[in-house]
Formats: sequence, C-alpha cells, structure tokens
Amino acid sequence: MWKCNGRGYVAYREYIRQCKQWDNSRPTSPLSYPGDSGRWSGSPFPYDRSSGNNSRGRPSVSSFNGPRTSFGSVTESETLSYQHEPGYSFVGMHCIFDDIKASVNVLRFGHLSSDLLAFGAADGSLVICSVAQPPRILHHLKGHTKEITDFDWSLNNQCLCSSSLDKSVRVWSVEKGSCLRVIYGNAAQMCIRFHPLNNNFLLVGHADQGLTVINFSTGRVLHRLSVESSITAMDTDHTGHVLFAGDSQGGIHSIKVDMHTGAMAHGHRTSKGIQRKSPATSVQFRTFSLLAGGPVLLVANQDGSLRFFSVAMEVDGYLSLKCSLKLPPRARNIRASFCPLLSLERGEFIVSGNEDTNVYFYDFTRPKRPCVNKLQGHGVPTVGVSWNHGENLLATSDCEGVVIVWKRARDNDN
Repeated sequence: MWKCNGRGYVAYREYIRQCKQWDNSRPTSPLSYPGDSGRWSGSPFPYDRSSGNNSRGRPSVSSFNGPRTSFGSVTESETLSYQHEPGYSFVGMHCIFDDIKASVNVLRFGHLSSDLLAFGAADGSLVICSVAQPPRILHHLKGHTKEITDFDWSLNNQCLCSSSLDKSVRVWSVEKGSCLRVIYGNAAQMCIRFHPLNNNFLLVGHADQGLTVINFSTGRVLHRLSVESSITAMDTDHTGHVLFAGDSQGGIHSIKVDMHTGAMAHGHRTSKGIQRKSPATSVQFRTFSLLAGGPVLLVANQDGSLRFFSVAMEVDGYLSLKCSLKLPPRARNIRASFCPLLSLERGEFIVSGNEDTNVYFYDFTRPKRPCVNKLQGHGVPTVGVSWNHGENLLATSDCEGVVIVWKRARDNDN
C-alpha cells in the first residue's frame, strides 16, 4: 500500500535514497515568504529507516498501483492557515524513472498526449518514455555534449527539437529515436519551440542576445532578431503570431512572427513585477483565464518571482501585469506551470518546484496565503514540472535525475 505515511512508499523512497548515497539527514529549515505571500514552514517528509532494507538491484522504472490515499496534502499545522484545494489532491505515484544520473532540468508531455513523456538532462541526455502501463523508456537520445536547456514536441509528436549549451540545435525522430538534423550556432542555445502552425520553423533563443527562425528541413536560418539580453525562456500563442521571450534581465518580449516567411519584428517589452534583474526560467501562454478575462502569460524568474500577465493579442501581445507572487530566490532554474482549470469560479492555480525538495501549488487569487497543496517525494531540489493532456498526471523532476509521475485524484474522489 503506497500510503502517504505508510511503510511501502517510504521504504521505496529510502531505498532510492540509499542507492544514490543520499545523506540520511534532510534540511528542516523553514521557508519564509516575504511580502504579501505569507509565512509558513515545510517540514521534511517522515520516513522509517528500518523499512529501507532492500538489497535488490536498483530499477530504472517503477510503477505503483496501490489503493487511493490522500497524497501530498498540506500538513496539519498548515491547514490552520490554508484551505486545502481538493482539486489538486493526488492518490500517489503512478511511476518513477530514475535511470538518469544528472539533473533533469526540463520535461514535457507530448501534444494532446496523456502518456508520451520526454525529459532532458544536464549531461546532454534526452529520454523519450511512455507512462502507459507498463511504464517504459522508448528511446535514449544521445548527441548533445552539454546540458539540454529546452526541447519541444512537434504538433503530431513525430519529432522533437532540442537546444543545448553545446551551441547546437537538434531535431529527432520520435519513432526511430535517431537524430534527423544538427544545426550549430555561435553561442549556447537556451530555448526552443516549433512554430505551432508551421512545424517546419524552429524558434530559437540564444545566449548572445538574439532570436532566430530556422527551417529545420534545410537547416537554413531564415531570420535573426537582436534583443538587449540573452533569451532564456519562451512560448508562443496558439497561432504562432506572437512569440513571448523572457530574457536574462527579467524582461518579457512580445515578438511578432510571420508564419509564412519566418520574419520577426519587435512588439513590446515589459519588466513590470520584478524588483531586480533576474533571468526568466519559464514562460507559458494560456488561451483563457477568468481572472484576466482572456489570454494570459505565466512567467517564473530565478529570483522567486511568479508573474501573471493578461495578454492583448489585438495589440501584438501587449502584456499587462495582473498579479504576482514573491517566493524565496532560487539557486537553480526552477520551472513553473499553469494547473488544469477546475472551474470558471475557482482561482488561478500554478505548480512549481522548489529548493526544499517539495512541489508546491499556488493560487494567484490569494496572495497572502497562496499555497494550497504540496507534494513530497523527491529527496533533492525539484526543478521541472509538466501536466499531461488528460490533466490526470503530473510529472516532476529533480536535480539528481529522478522523474516522478504523480496520479491526480478524480474530482468525485475529493
């Protein structure tokens, strides 16, 4: 039984900890959230040392099919200050991938897919796997020689594009697990997206203060655009007419893109909501939010800022800051993501990793006490988060290579 405080789950986690030679002690210092975001503490996850005596070889993929339990809810002391959001309760772990020995910095489910998952690591590895039963690794893609900074799925999930600190962009066949094309640049390639309507175009952000559009069929650069700072994160609207690019100074650029020629043009730039220069770690566009009454953009920065912008698509993606949260500064590039919409009346939720090893859920509509839930299971800082298309699975990754896929409780179970 994989219960939150049961011997089965904690035995497995302690087993992984021993295999990875993790320190038996864990940090217990409380988190302090400055400003209006409240003050609270996250206690370490309790475990039974005596339950970890397992001498079998370490598995690379594990799946769990235990009975339902309330998993990762806020602790008893926190419920005095926080109203638990049942829409983000989890029944436990669906599966674990732990064959990578380096930090898994980015992971993403396939487009319109509930079981196709990929993740990229600091050692240059790119892994494609299936979380359908039985969970399994499909391909281990090798070619990059340095950290994978970003990747994206093509619209039909037949290809992956990836960017790396080794100054290259690669396009991969998902079916064959082979590299289709390598495109070299003059600087580290920091982020990448397929154009959502013209998958022949790759949109790439660079460390040398620029953006390029590349025709991946020919490898030819179609257009270059210079900006003031290195581009560290990006996303597009659903039509691909506007590219939202976060830079190393905390600014967000709205870039107009011609889907036929690949030509780019400056639209707008904003740095509202950020107190000091800090690189953007994730940028995500959503077509509708009740809080904003239209399309919105989520931006996470390394200084702990989480910003929520409304987007005026009729004005070339003009951004207006609606609200923000200030969390503790991060030493790593920790990503954040919108959560599935619960209803048109219930908050605006996001999920993010954290240096304290937990995964947290926040509500932008409650800035004084934003935390509504957390997941505990990683033993080291969590850096990547991704929802599947069916919104019933959440994948999280940490800086020692463990990827956990969590199973969300059904609404009628909460």
